Amino acid sequence: MLNKLKTPIFYLVLMMTIGFGIFHFFLNTQAEDGGNQSTKTLFAANFPDENGQPQALEQYAGKIVVLNFWASWCEPCREEMPELSQLHTEYKDRNLVVLGMAIEDVAAVKDFLKETKVSYPLFAADMQGMEIASNLGNNKGVLPFTVIIKADGTIAKTYFGRVTKPLLEQTLKTLM
Repeated sequence: MLNKLKTPIFYLVLMMTIGFGIFHFFLNTQAEDGGNQSTKTLFAANFPDENGQPQALEQYAGKIVVLNFWASWCEPCREEMPELSQLHTEYKDRNLVVLGMAIEDVAAVKDFLKETKVSYPLFAADMQGMEIASNLGNNKGVLPFTVIIKADGTIAKTYFGRVTKPLLEQTLKTLM
């Protein structure tokens, strides 16, 4: 009797383990609280904007920053951009800025902007952007990846996958 139960129990445990793995690594869009992870590397960096002009990210230190890592070939990244633009426009007078960090070169960002209007600053970080994203909590190496940074430079929250304006506002309302 015990031998007859071993096989079904084994498969049940195996299926539960696989299901948990799929949820954790692919379907769960919200990461754990970022705590006090350092953003010093981010604010010490310079990246070119869509025109190739180097921009110092330290100009955004002291603000609440919604930092979105994206790429033009990433469909969920493209889908969330209108809501990120709305968020930036509505909150820019409240010490908040939305920044887009493209994991692409300047030419790709410039081409993307020919067909898509974005109201917030975009930077071309190429693969250096993935290193920064990893340092800020993107241990899965996925796009889009969004980080909310408090005005004191600590991380309030990180999100894996597509975000929405209401989802971001839940965290932002506690910071303003």
